[in-house]
Amino acid sequence: MLIRELGKADAAPTALWRDYYSLTKPRVVQLLVFTAIVGMFLATPGMVPWDVLIYASVGIGLAAAAGAVVNHVLDQRLDAQMARTRNRPLPTGRIHERDALAFALALALAGLAVLAVLVNALTAGLTFVSLIGYAVIYTVYLKRATPQNIVIGGAAGAAPPVLGWAAVTDEVSGYALLLLLIIFTWTPPHFWALAIARRADYERAEIPMLPVTHGEEVTKSFVVYYTILLVLVTLLPYLTHMSGALYLSGALSLGAGFLYYALELKRHRGTALAMPTFSYSISYLIALFSFLLVDHYIPVLWPE
Repeated sequence: MLIRELGKADAAPTALWRDYYSLTKPRVVQLLVFTAIVGMFLATPGMVPWDVLIYASVGIGLAAAAGAVVNHVLDQRLDAQMARTRNRPLPTGRIHERDALAFALALALAGLAVLAVLVNALTAGLTFVSLIGYAVIYTVYLKRATPQNIVIGGAAGAAPPVLGWAAVTDEVSGYALLLLLIIFTWTPPHFWALAIARRADYERAEIPMLPVTHGEEVTKSFVVYYTILLVLVTLLPYLTHMSGALYLSGALSLGAGFLYYALELKRHRGTALAMPTFSYSISYLIALFSFLLVDHYIPVLWPE
């Protein structure tokens, strides 16, 4: 009996720091923090104060990481059924649920404390709302309730530029909401491309993603529709004089690329182009926000 128990103990997986790090979805958090930083720089004609830049980035990043960990905890049973996620730390038992929740709580408290004490209360409050929106409202309810889950829940993931803007100005302006609108519109075609590629996983886990409930062809059509809408929305910073000609040329070029991928995805049968479309969508958002940033500082770099 003792030998059997010792054998079980030896076979038990051990959590490493990499397991905890993977719970934070670092690539997603990096993208969120990047868009928040762009929001900070667009909020001011000059340089963002270094203390605000550092503290806001850290606070928003920690809160986003906390939301990712909670998402892992709530989705662990679903993750165990999906080939893409079954080897994550929670389904495999490398990390226990209570340890993950303690980790998430520590990240959330640390991030919100940094924002409340070292940045401002508005940014802390908005970050808390977006954290609840993603970790609870989207993951617990929307994800399992409707095939429009990613459309409705996309607002939480679109919040970082607003958080960055509020960190610098202690207010939310219409321009900040334009940045939110861009990411909000970008999220459905970005995520649905992935959902098409992983349809079998979502179907097995009984998650009502659009490709599961309405089929691949309908989802591909929606990817095209939302990509067209996204191209139109990205014109708004130029039309409202938030950005100039450099941004406009970048937005149109990048939008043409996204629309090409969306149309090719629709034109071809099967899922072969789903992951390339998904990958392009990530590069698209990074490049689009980079154009916003460079365009914003052109008068500083090359004054008339």
